[in-house]
Amino acid sequence: MNNPLRILAGVIVCSVTLPIFLSVASYDDIETNTPQKQEQLIEKKSSSKYINYETVDKDSPKINIYNHKTGKTQQMDIEEYLYGVLSGEMPSDFNIEALKAQAVAARTYTIHKQENETSKHKGSAVCTDYTHCQEYKSYEELKESKGEEWIKSSYPKIKQAVNDTKGQIITYNGEPIVPLYFSTSSGKTENSEEVFSTEYPYLKSVDSPYDKYAPKYASTLKISNKDFVSKLQNTYSGININQNDLSSQVKILSRSNGGSVAKIKLGNKELTGRDIRNILNLNSANFEIKFDTNSLDFVVKGYGHGVGMSQWGANGMAEEGYKYYEILSHYYKDTTIKDLY
Repeated sequence: MNNPLRILAGVIVCSVTLPIFLSVASYDDIETNTPQKQEQLIEKKSSSKYINYETVDKDSPKINIYNHKTGKTQQMDIEEYLYGVLSGEMPSDFNIEALKAQAVAARTYTIHKQENETSKHKGSAVCTDYTHCQEYKSYEELKESKGEEWIKSSYPKIKQAVNDTKGQIITYNGEPIVPLYFSTSSGKTENSEEVFSTEYPYLKSVDSPYDKYAPKYASTLKISNKDFVSKLQNTYSGININQNDLSSQVKILSRSNGGSVAKIKLGNKELTGRDIRNILNLNSANFEIKFDTNSLDFVVKGYGHGVGMSQWGANGMAEEGYKYYEILSHYYKDTTIKDLY
């Protein structure tokens, strides 16, 4: 049996030291939660607060759409049209916030086209040819290509993304922007002027770290020296390049801010990475070249032109908890969302 005096002493020690220990532990917590950390927590909390951009409640307008398959112009409610665009432009299994971001971008594209380029579509706002405008699939086409099960399980999600952002567009200085978007970045998006001829202040290079999870983030093309030289000579008759020792004749000279090849020297000719992408049908203009004795390997990152919103990057942000308007604000700098109807 323990000595009663020893037990009494232990109780006294504990009664004195325990409050001191708790006080020290609490003090440590206060010290580590510095003003800087508190500010970061507040900022994070405020950024995750939901913002309701539905400020106007009007009937959605009808627009003219040129159907390139039938060669006819049809009138359609713009929101119904966007159901078909979103179904064609983004996977339905993406996060709903990414789908909402895509819906707003697609609506903005349509409004911008309607206000600026109807003459190019025979009096219509847009056409159904994805090589010229946006991908569009009618309800009947979706039902046939994707099946009844998709219509039941996924189409409602598509409609929700459009309906929840009804009438909302992206603006810069009060005007609808040119909301370029693409599949997958190489980790950063591109400045518009480094890819296309026009500079837009809201289409600037930004980090896009979640694209690395995309299925087409990385790809490789192997091509023989003979075929590579043949493709170049067929495209540029005045080029002076031969199959022997290509590593001394091909050199990447510069890259864009987003990582794509800006200039590349091939023999006596200087081209752009975009030129090479088109000639070889590469997934993007962001590539490295590995030379072998009889062949070249083009190691490519990303898929698409790289300007504006990365769709896989948007989905990654959505999976991390970002709202659709935060995604749009990230990829389209200094823009605001405006509710038209």
